[in-house]
Amino acid sequence: MTPWLAYLGIGVLVGFAAGLLGIGGGVVMVPLLALVFAGQQLPAEHVLHLALGTAMAAMVFTSIASMRAHHAHGAVDWRIARAMSPGMLLGSFCAALVAGLMPTRPLAVMFALLVFYAATQMLLDLKPRSTRELPGSAGIFAAGAAIGAVSSLAAVGGAFMSIPFLTWCKVPLRRAIGTAAANGLPIALAGTAGYVLHGLRASGLPYPSLGFVYLPALALLVATSMLTAPFGARLAHRLPVKRLRMLFAFLLYFFAARMLVGIW
Repeated sequence: MTPWLAYLGIGVLVGFAAGLLGIGGGVVMVPLLALVFAGQQLPAEHVLHLALGTAMAAMVFTSIASMRAHHAHGAVDWRIARAMSPGMLLGSFCAALVAGLMPTRPLAVMFALLVFYAATQMLLDLKPRSTRELPGSAGIFAAGAAIGAVSSLAAVGGAFMSIPFLTWCKVPLRRAIGTAAANGLPIALAGTAGYVLHGLRASGLPYPSLGFVYLPALALLVATSMLTAPFGARLAHRLPVKRLRMLFAFLLYFFAARMLVGIW
């Protein structure tokens, strides 16, 4: 029962953090799942791959909810979202396949560096200035592919890269946030497909799994995160979010470092 309770708790934390601070669930979910999977004594060579694949699959559900909410408020620029989606689909899928081939330790270092970047961005509340227009079709495709690839490797929705990119290209912040939420879905779908396909060839995975997606963890994570995300969003207007951002940033540093120590 202890792992099941841990999955429920992780879902509560991820949903609350996503609703309150707008951060991608993967940066919280992956290091915690890796610790729980290691505690369950799942095969060490698959622990991080399972954490990434399961987190990416959970993002499919949370991305749909987030996209619908932002669309209802008219905050999604569908022209930009459609232009970036093909590159994001390709980048996310290819990166998931590459991650499946990487040994656990190098993959853990790469993930930890991405988490440290996201935590620092949150801690310092970095927002680039608008300095240029959106690039042409080739530029948008390339940007989408790069964002999708990095997001798939870190199992995040891409907002921590999409929002700065769109803001830099003079897209108003509100529409940048809504468009990034919409683009989280193609990243999640393609990334999940990559982790599933590559995991189907792996041996020794826990039952029941679909590739690198551990289904019991996925079900519990989705159930609780979907419940707590609206609660976090409501509290965002009442609590000192700047201080909470600092707290969560330091927690991310700790979780990522603790995961590295555990895997090493």
